[in-house]
Amino acid sequence: MKLSLVIFLHGVNADGADLAPIGDLWRGALPDVAFAAPDAPFSSGYGYQWFSLDAITPENRPGRIVAARAPFDKVLADILTAHALEDHPECVALVGFSQGSMMALDALASGRWRFGAIVAFSGRLSTPPPLAPALTTPVLLVHGEDDSVIRSEESRTAAVLLRDCGVDVGLHVLPGVDHCISPEGARLARDFLVQIDRSGDATA
Repeated sequence: MKLSLVIFLHGVNADGADLAPIGDLWRGALPDVAFAAPDAPFSSGYGYQWFSLDAITPENRPGRIVAARAPFDKVLADILTAHALEDHPECVALVGFSQGSMMALDALASGRWRFGAIVAFSGRLSTPPPLAPALTTPVLLVHGEDDSVIRSEESRTAAVLLRDCGVDVGLHVLPGVDHCISPEGARLARDFLVQIDRSGDATA
C-alpha cells in the first residue's frame, strides 16, 4: 500500500510544532500523504518528553523506554484512529528526532508495530534484547557526524543491530552537522519516503 500518513516525533524539551514545518516542506513531494506532529505525553519543564532524562544512564535508559511504551502507543493509536488507519499501520511512516527517534526505533525493534517506514534523525537504539523487528519496515538513519548530544556512532551501531536482524537499513552520517535536522538530512528523508510511496507498496 502507498503511504497515507507521516507522524513526526519530536525530541525532549520540544513539542509537535517543532517538527511540523518539515511536513509543510514535504507536501509537494507527497501530495496524497497527511502529516501529524503530536506532543509527547509528559511535560519536561520546557516542553514535552517521551520519557524522563532525570538521572538517566545507559543502564537505566532501556527500562525507561519500556515504561514509556504504553503512553507512546496510545498517542500513535489515537492518531491512526483519527485518520482511519488503525488497521493499516503499513501505510504510516514515523519520522523521529533524538528522543523521538529512540521511541520510533523501539516501536519497530520490539515488534509492536509494522509501520511502512521509519526515519530516525540523531537517535539511538536502546531497545532491550531480544530484538524482534518487522522485516517489512525499511529504516533510514540520519546522523550528524559532529553531533554533540548523541554520538553518531549510536546510529552506526543501530544500523548493524537492525541489519543483523534482517531489516533493510539505510545510514547517512553527515559531515559538519551537529544535533539537528539539516537541510540535507531533510532532503534524504523526503526522498526516502517518496521512493516508498511511489513503489505503491509501503511494505516493499
